[in-house]
Amino acid sequence: MIELDSTLPAELVPLSWLLGVWEGTGVVNYDTGDGLRNYEFGQRLSFSHDGLPHVNYTSYTWLLDEGRTPLATETGYWRLSRPATAADPGPGLLPGVGVTPFTTASAVETLRNAGNAFDIEVSILHPGGVSELYIGEVKGPRIDLATDAVLRSVNSKEHAASTRLYGLVENHLLWAWDIAALGQGLRTHASGRLSRDE
Repeated sequence: MIELDSTLPAELVPLSWLLGVWEGTGVVNYDTGDGLRNYEFGQRLSFSHDGLPHVNYTSYTWLLDEGRTPLATETGYWRLSRPATAADPGPGLLPGVGVTPFTTASAVETLRNAGNAFDIEVSILHPGGVSELYIGEVKGPRIDLATDAVLRSVNSKEHAASTRLYGLVENHLLWAWDIAALGQGLRTHASGRLSRDE
């Protein structure tokens, strides 16, 4: 059973099942064109909120070896996709002006798409110079995402596109990530099974 935080902005209710810290293991199984890379890793994910209408996201992974060797990190933001209003903060440090339009459950319900899901936008930043902008949808305890844009610094490794799938199954967070990178087309990259860290 999911208990909602009374301070949770109404816009975050469709994503509320993600909130918390999750930990578990996963596997990388990716053909780079030079051979198959296959190994297990540990992962700790955190989804939190700060009172604004987005979810804060961090991921930390490590190899399952004696030294728990760090593997990769990500950070980002998840939010419902909707037109910006004058009441939204920004750009920069400018505060919003006026009444926030999506403060009730009935107002948020107007954001459902034709498939009875909520469109979402997710931005994920990798420390190696890659930034991914995903668009997708959340429908109950399932999220489907595909990159709309991948930005890379001149010093980053080649990464062209990604898809991600998240789902809540028997109180576990299951996810799968496909990537098009290193000259390869979109293909299976990694997946994981995480438990909520109480």
